[in-house]
Amino acid sequence: MAPIHLFNRYKLSFLIFAVASIWCGTMVFYSCSEKPKEAENVAVSTSKHAHDVLNNSDYLGSESCKSCHEAEYANWKGSDHERAMMVADSSSVLADFNTTFENQGVTSKFFKKDGKYFVNTEGGDGEYHDYEILYTFGVEPLQQYIVEFPRGKFQCLRTAWDTEKNKWFDLYPDMKVVHDEWIHWTKGGLNWNIMCSDCHSTLVKKNYDPVKDAYNTTFAEINVSCESCHGAGKDHIAVIGSEAYLKSEDSVKNIGKLYMRKNAAPGKLVDDCARCHSLRTQYTKFYDHEGTYMDHYAPDLLRDGVYHADGQILGEVYVYGSFIQSKMYANNVKCNDCHNVHSLELKVKGNALCLQCHEPAKYESETHHFHQLNTESAECISCHMPGRTYMGNDFRRDHSFRVPRPDLSVKFDTPNSCNGSGCHDDKSSEWAAAAIKKWYGPDRAKHFSEALAFGRTRDPEAIPDLIDLATDQTQPAIARSTAVMYLGESVDPGAFQAIASLLSDKEPLVRYTSARQVDVLPPENKAQLLAPLLVDNVRTVRIAALGSLVGVPKNMMSNLDQANYDQVFKSYWTGLQLRSDFPGGQMEIAQYYDRTGNISLAEQAYVRAIEIDSYYNPARINLAGLYYNQKRFAEAEKLFKKVIELEPAFGQAYYSLGLLYAEQNKMLEAVEYMKLATEKIDYNDRVPYNYGLILQQLGKRDEAELAFKRGLSINPNSTSNLYALGYLYFEQKRFKEAAPVLQRLLALEPENQQYQQIYSTIQQALGQNQ
Repeated sequence: MAPIHLFNRYKLSFLIFAVASIWCGTMVFYSCSEKPKEAENVAVSTSKHAHDVLNNSDYLGSESCKSCHEAEYANWKGSDHERAMMVADSSSVLADFNTTFENQGVTSKFFKKDGKYFVNTEGGDGEYHDYEILYTFGVEPLQQYIVEFPRGKFQCLRTAWDTEKNKWFDLYPDMKVVHDEWIHWTKGGLNWNIMCSDCHSTLVKKNYDPVKDAYNTTFAEINVSCESCHGAGKDHIAVIGSEAYLKSEDSVKNIGKLYMRKNAAPGKLVDDCARCHSLRTQYTKFYDHEGTYMDHYAPDLLRDGVYHADGQILGEVYVYGSFIQSKMYANNVKCNDCHNVHSLELKVKGNALCLQCHEPAKYESETHHFHQLNTESAECISCHMPGRTYMGNDFRRDHSFRVPRPDLSVKFDTPNSCNGSGCHDDKSSEWAAAAIKKWYGPDRAKHFSEALAFGRTRDPEAIPDLIDLATDQTQPAIARSTAVMYLGESVDPGAFQAIASLLSDKEPLVRYTSARQVDVLPPENKAQLLAPLLVDNVRTVRIAALGSLVGVPKNMMSNLDQANYDQVFKSYWTGLQLRSDFPGGQMEIAQYYDRTGNISLAEQAYVRAIEIDSYYNPARINLAGLYYNQKRFAEAEKLFKKVIELEPAFGQAYYSLGLLYAEQNKMLEAVEYMKLATEKIDYNDRVPYNYGLILQQLGKRDEAELAFKRGLSINPNSTSNLYALGYLYFEQKRFKEAAPVLQRLLALEPENQQYQQIYSTIQQALGQNQ
């Protein structure tokens, strides 16, 4: 089952004033007063099912494949793909619809009436209504149920059926969800059109209308059918039924246009599976099998909140992002080496699956794993594929196939399979690291995880290792791209030189990520660096380049580059319309209008993002920044305080509010929030710098000195903190302490005349005192 991806209530927020991922597009906007009203949230039992809308003559249905491919069809029949989505009836519904389930104060009563299935539960208005179940969704280890709402919206209940334990359970068992939240079952977080449809049915076209906030979603076949993977069957059947085909004696015949065939290259086959088995951003209206995976999607990187710092799975990432980190992938292992692609079952059970390739005498041995043979501890997957449970009961294994590294757990608090998989949970990571050292020696093989884990700390000292990883073409593209992402968050000139060099890298994902990260460079540099990528052979790379070029004056580009820009812009428009039902999609639109000077439309889009998801603080932060720049301080203050209310641990909101108060000369309020910001942000040297300036203005010079020193502990080469500290000493005539600080400044910027002048004055003062 490829289940619905659920978001955490508290999103990871970030400040976009200085650094933003700018996306581009044009849309029709409407005022809040024009927003369509949600109809009464009651069951809609008279309208057509979504699949009744589409009649695509090129798609013939899975039954048309059966006569020639009996074995494959038999394997597929009854598989999770075949049962990915079904019309709710007595043969498909597995749950007990004669019972009541209660959790977090919400009582759901399940019942049948006139042969149909219903639930009475809390709706989007906070009241209870009867809802008819139209579809089942998935089957193992859980089955969900779908209800139709007005304007073509289909919603999945938050209560699901455990098909192994035969009981109802709550997808958010420990979370009280308010009816107006994005993750309430009647809202976007459990909306089938947005979150589920593209991977659970065949040839899905979402067809979202942003003006009406409505969907006309269609599909060619309700489940993951033969044609979902192999493409439309019409041409294939026409060719093999032709007289020319029947008369041909060629051993290799033309069988028509089909995809994901047996002879597919390993990387291509993995990418074809990835369109559904990856956490990704979609850029095209629908998947038509043409081009590569990255012509339609871009995978999520190994970022905070989704993966652990070293790249192990944390959130729901659907396998691909893990697998492409692995040595298996690098050595051309593909999905169907382990999995029957039609039944989805493993080809072999137990260690025998791994021993298809790995030498039994070497690996099926206590001298390799140091555990008793024929026990769970001696299974390959116990050490190399630890897992996590998602959606309440769905256990999924990490497919990065990494060697356990408890030494990294000691350094970076990352998990390891020795201590975190139910084996030695009562022991420490230090204990496990000592055992590994005893068994395998003191040295560990070089692995990208150490550089990534260090990079996750945002420590400036991690930058050299990140540059080495990002530019090492022997390392996995997703790990290198994540290193690029971290480098883009720094202010280190060397980091951006490395990123610029990677714009021509052989890996599309590295080019894509690099193009996004150079957004902060001056316009003239971006025009020069990114124009060549407007004709890149991968669509999402072209889109990333254009996104970073938004706001660059057209006269900085040649006529040919401008024409290429205009051509790629069409893909932006498509992508933005596709994602405009997401709060993040509305924020992309707002950023585009903000960057191009249309402040009114930017404000509308930020407001719309917050309307879609009242907990979506990235839009709130950006909107506050927009108000800040317009000197609408009261509105900005209100938004920053709302962010703090929703995310008390998010230091950037305190920092921004402190700057806002300082701008208004409200220094007592400014120092209060700046102090809190320094306690919550330990990776940005600008925070203690600004805190120190405010303290200095309030006459608290000793505390200001400590703040500047804290900034230097974060970044020893911070010229801002060095100058502030040196000048503080200079003003206090503490020339002996000021001298080495100015020397460090001049070592960093030897041509700076201001530094030279102050240092000369210090030297004169010290000479006179001798």
